[in-house]
Amino acid sequence: MRFLASCAACCGRLTPVLLLLAAPSCFLSESAIDESLDPVAIASIQPGASAADVSRALGAPTRVVELGDASAWLYEHVVEKQAAAFFLILGLRGVESQADRCWVFFDEHGVVTHLGASLNADQASYELPGF
Repeated sequence: MRFLASCAACCGRLTPVLLLLAAPSCFLSESAIDESLDPVAIASIQPGASAADVSRALGAPTRVVELGDASAWLYEHVVEKQAAAFFLILGLRGVESQADRCWVFFDEHGVVTHLGASLNADQASYELPGF
């Protein structure tokens, strides 16, 4: 009898701890890689501009790709948002990444021939997968 009483007392103290451990939880996080790209600075770059002009407007590129005698510079800014929820034995996690990207193409003399940009980093959102 004494054994049962001590077990009941011990379980009574552990119940709040067990409930906290089994309680649902969630988290949100956001991470960004590199600085955001300025649409005005991108629009200022026109074919015929020099590599120095591009560097002044956009800074150092994320990546440089050699294309024979020509080259291309990539400017990139990535935003990743995560949301997660945990319920006893079920966990849900959603991750979304969106990016700003600008490719600037140069000829063999370091003069801009053309460029293309996609600015979507601000559209990243927190979402959980649906059932």
